[in-house]
Amino acid sequence: MPEGATWWWVRHGPTHAKTFVGWRDIPADLSDTAQLARLSDHLPADALVIASTLIRASSTADAIQRKRTRLPDTPDLREFSFGDWDGRTFDDVAMTDPDLSRAYWEEPGHIRPPNGESWCDAAARIAPVVDQMNRDHVGSHIIAVAHIGVIMTQIERATGMAPDQVIGHRIDNLSVTRITYGAGGSADPINHVP
Repeated sequence: MPEGATWWWVRHGPTHAKTFVGWRDIPADLSDTAQLARLSDHLPADALVIASTLIRASSTADAIQRKRTRLPDTPDLREFSFGDWDGRTFDDVAMTDPDLSRAYWEEPGHIRPPNGESWCDAAARIAPVVDQMNRDHVGSHIIAVAHIGVIMTQIERATGMAPDQVIGHRIDNLSVTRITYGAGGSADPINHVP
């Protein structure tokens, strides 16, 4: 991988949804202003800020932006598309589609929900955005406010772990995962919550 930037991946604020939430556009709860202030203080002051176009990520980016340069939101940093599962509970999906839902979690990669996208589909959508930003902003700090699936695809890239190993990582809302892209790139401890 060519020389790039240091990314500070931030998972958006909580939605409190107990269902699959992929491309469905629901807002984040950003009422904990003290936590948002701590998060913003933790992030580099000179960083560029980019986010998914989904409101839960975009509004979180707005809340932590301060005087940082805000780049346009991009749809390619959206969460995985869960297709027909979006908005349904995990138990409902497991009951009505047990084999596919089990395979989706146990063998992530090429398994797709009905009318949705697989891990590999999402990773192929996300990687070009990251690669272009790395080329355009070598040596910069980039705060990317995105989604758990997006962040996991980047952990996969940084660590070389397989998707079924990465999917078990815990990435809390408003946590930071720092990844330096480039020769000898590294991923810092996962799920750092300032």
